[in-house]
Amino acid sequence: MAGNRYLEGNYAPVSDEVTAFDLPVIGQLPTELTGRYLRNGPNPWKVDAPETHHWFVGDGMVHGVRLNSGRAEWYRNRYVGSSALSELRGQPDIGGRNWNDSTGGPNTNVGGFAGTTWAMVEAGGCPVELTYELETVARNDFFGTLPGAFTAHPKVDADTGEMHAMVYALPQWMDHVQYVVVAADGKVRKTVDVPMEHTTMLHDMSLTQRYAVVYDFPVRLDLDLAFAGRFPFSWQPGTGSRVGLLPREGEAADIVWVDVPECYSFHPMNAYDAPDGTVVIDLCVYSVMFAKDLIGPFGDGLARLERWVVNPTLRTCSTTVIDETPQEFPRHHGRLTAKPYRFGYCASPSPTEPGWPTLKHDLVTGERWVFDHGPGRSAGEPVFVSRNGSTAEDDGWLLTFVHDVPKGTAELVVLDAQDFSRREVARVELPQRIPYGFHGNWVSDRSVPPPH
Repeated sequence: MAGNRYLEGNYAPVSDEVTAFDLPVIGQLPTELTGRYLRNGPNPWKVDAPETHHWFVGDGMVHGVRLNSGRAEWYRNRYVGSSALSELRGQPDIGGRNWNDSTGGPNTNVGGFAGTTWAMVEAGGCPVELTYELETVARNDFFGTLPGAFTAHPKVDADTGEMHAMVYALPQWMDHVQYVVVAADGKVRKTVDVPMEHTTMLHDMSLTQRYAVVYDFPVRLDLDLAFAGRFPFSWQPGTGSRVGLLPREGEAADIVWVDVPECYSFHPMNAYDAPDGTVVIDLCVYSVMFAKDLIGPFGDGLARLERWVVNPTLRTCSTTVIDETPQEFPRHHGRLTAKPYRFGYCASPSPTEPGWPTLKHDLVTGERWVFDHGPGRSAGEPVFVSRNGSTAEDDGWLLTFVHDVPKGTAELVVLDAQDFSRREVARVELPQRIPYGFHGNWVSDRSVPPPH
C-alpha cells in the first residue's frame, strides 16, 4: 500500500473480528496452562495517508487464545475501544474519564493486573479495561486514582505486587515525565514528576530493588512532523543520551543522571542492583532510530543485545555487546523482575524477510540457543510461563504467535524453554492471519478469573 512496508504483507491489518472455538492442536498442550495468551498491536480501521503512515499508529486490536486442561477453547480478536473507533462505527463514545480528550485507544500492550484485563498505550492515553472475552468495558484510570497519563510498559514487582511505570504525555507534558506506582489493589499510591530538558520518546523503563530507571535518549519531539500530522518523533543527535536512577521511594531531586552512549532502546530485558552498588541493565540497543525511516523502527538498522553497568557514585556507564544478532521484544522470568537473573529470551526480526527465530540467552555463560520456526515462519515476543513448582529459572514454557507469512496463517506456539532442541510442545492452529504486532502476556485464570 503506497510502498509502505508497515501496511503490506503480514503488517497489513485484518478486517474481521473473529470468534472460534475448539481450536485444532498439534502436539500436547500442558494441562496446567489454564488462562489466556493475549497480544495487542495496531490494526488501523482506515488509513488516510498510507505513504506516511507509521506502524505505531492505528486502532488497537487484541488477539487472545484461551487454554484450559490441555485444550484450546477459543480464539478471539477484538478492537480496543476509543473515541475515534466509536465515531468510525457510528457508536457512542466508550465510557470512563478521558483525562486529555485523546481520540485514540491502546494499541501496544495487554495484560492482567488486580483481577482486571487492561489494554495499554504510551504517550498519554488512559488504559482501557476489557472483559475476559476481550470486549471493551471502558477507560479505566485505575479506579479513579490515576491523575493523568499511563504507559504501555509497566513493571510488576513480584514481591510487593505493585506495578511501576514511567510515563510521558504529548502534548500535555513537554517538560517532565511522571513516575507512577500502582498498588496491588489496582489503585495509584504514588506519583513523582521528573523534570526533563527535552521532550523525549520514553517508550519503556526498568526497575531494580532500589531504583526506577528513566531512559532519556535522543529520539525527540519533532515539531515539523507534528504539525504535518505525522508521527512526531525523530532522531536528534547531540541532544544528550542518559539514564536516570530514581530511588523508588525518592523524589525528583534524588535522581542520579548518568551519560550513556548516543543510541536508542525501546525495550530493556531486565535490570538489577549489583552487590558493589552498580546497576546492571540488559537491553536491545539501536545505533540510531527514526533518522531516515520515519514510518517504523527497522529501516535505520536493527538492535543488538547489550549489558550496561551504571555506577551511580562515579556517574559512569560501561557497555558490553552480548549479541550482535538482531534482537527485539526481550523477556525473562517475571518473578525475577528487578532481581539478578540468568536467562533471557528475544525474537530476532528481519526488516525484509519472514523467518524470525526465537533466541534464548544464558547471561552467565554467554551461551545462546536458536529455535528456527521454519522457512517463512516468524515468531513474535516470547512470553515465559514457569512450570508449577519449578525450581530452575528456565523450567517452563515460551508462548508466542508464529506467523506463516507465505501461507497467510498463524499459530499459537508453545516451546520448552529448557530444551530448544525439542520441537514445539504444541501448536494451536488459529482461524485467521494475525498481523505483526507488539506486546502481550500470559494471563492465568488465577490472575484474572473467567466469568461464572
